[in-house]
Amino acid sequence: MIVLAHLSDIHLDLGERAEERAARVLRYLNDLPGEIDAVVATGDLADHGLAAEYEQVAKTLVSRHRVLHCPGNHDKRAAYREGLLGEPASEAPINQVHEVAGATFLMCDSSIPGRDDGYLADETIDWMDRTLGRDSEAPAFICFHHPPVVLHAPLADGIRQHGEDRLAKLIRRHSRVVAVLCGHAHMSAASTFAGRPVLVAPGVVSTLLLPWESTDPVRLDQPPSVAFHILDDELRLTTHYLVII
Repeated sequence: MIVLAHLSDIHLDLGERAEERAARVLRYLNDLPGEIDAVVATGDLADHGLAAEYEQVAKTLVSRHRVLHCPGNHDKRAAYREGLLGEPASEAPINQVHEVAGATFLMCDSSIPGRDDGYLADETIDWMDRTLGRDSEAPAFICFHHPPVVLHAPLADGIRQHGEDRLAKLIRRHSRVVAVLCGHAHMSAASTFAGRPVLVAPGVVSTLLLPWESTDPVRLDQPPSVAFHILDDELRLTTHYLVII
């Protein structure tokens, strides 16, 4: 069995509010009496992509559990590489693969520098194809920031991931992909894509309401939330969304 904590959109900005909310979530995860296999953070770790913000991220996004992360549209690739990965500055997509608890995690860069919507670059698609094509039967999670599906929330849907047909073809070629994990929408959501679950983490810094809930959809007064994904020995995936008070 594999247990994941999935969070997104902490938007650390050197201010106290965002840091307190992110720290609250990490404190909750670190104080759990049981073990989880990984904490997956799907983007928008910094709010403006500043070097000082990544210093704050590096101090805040700390857990006794393994932490995996990828960039979002608010992140800046060069500063992200230097501040979080200890790599030379580069504008190339940030793609990483990790093996955790018998599963493969592809942490992919769906950001487009200077834009809020998302797109997986051809080099990222090629990298994903090669990585998933390795001689392995391990279940695989594809993780990135931008949802590749419509969520029926206009603010999120206007800046979702485009060019998703290429991703769909890739997923259909690789049967070991069990789910797509993403963020960006600042709302809990579950859908399907290319025959697999798409699981969207709620936002930590703020919450987006659906259009029939409110004409003012961005809420700052709701508490942060986190998703827990459990992949059992039968490869059945179960998700729980929890509010962190």
